[in-house]
Amino acid sequence: ELRALTFQAYNFARLSLLEQLKTADTAKLNCVIVDIDETVLDNSPLQGKELKKGVSYNQKDWEEWTSKGIADTIPGAFGFLKFAQRFNVEVFYVTNRLAHEYEGTLQNLKRFGFPNADAAHLILNSSTSDKEPRRSKIRENYNILLLCGDNLSDFSNVFYRENKDTREEVDRAQHLFGTKYIVLPNPMYGDWEKKFYTGKDLKESEKAEQRLKALKTY
Repeated sequence: ELRALTFQAYNFARLSLLEQLKTADTAKLNCVIVDIDETVLDNSPLQGKELKKGVSYNQKDWEEWTSKGIADTIPGAFGFLKFAQRFNVEVFYVTNRLAHEYEGTLQNLKRFGFPNADAAHLILNSSTSDKEPRRSKIRENYNILLLCGDNLSDFSNVFYRENKDTREEVDRAQHLFGTKYIVLPNPMYGDWEKKFYTGKDLKESEKAEQRLKALKTY
């Protein structure tokens, strides 16, 4: 079902891209912005390794994984981006991977022949995980026709800001999902987890206990 959902998302992306091209500002170049992790590259092998170690995430393990540049592609992602290239739509990879992960990330994208896999189009996290400043910079010269990601903050920082009612913001932007925003499923991790946890430096057992308490039942 996960594979089917990613194909479905990128099939919608193709249709939406064609619609967006009809009204795009001809004074600017066209582009799509994609996140990388769980949007175009699949990191489930790293998640499997962490589970076997009994942890949910370890930064050292993550950086060892990204340095290898061997993540497989998310089903449908490559086909969609090559489709976009046929219409002279450039691809920007806006990711919260860090600067020292650049070489492994670029190697991974080039390994599969992703379009625009170069220094100008691979934009990593240099100062903040908020992607809005990076999107704004791209917007100066490009029409951003579509944004693809597995996290709401991949689309707009109205979902990123603290003390925001994310559910309310999603309802307000419902007309954009499937037309301007293409959401990929990520059952492994995400910002949604943070809502469960109170306290700092929690052990995995403590996180599990808090998740259990947060479950809705009848």
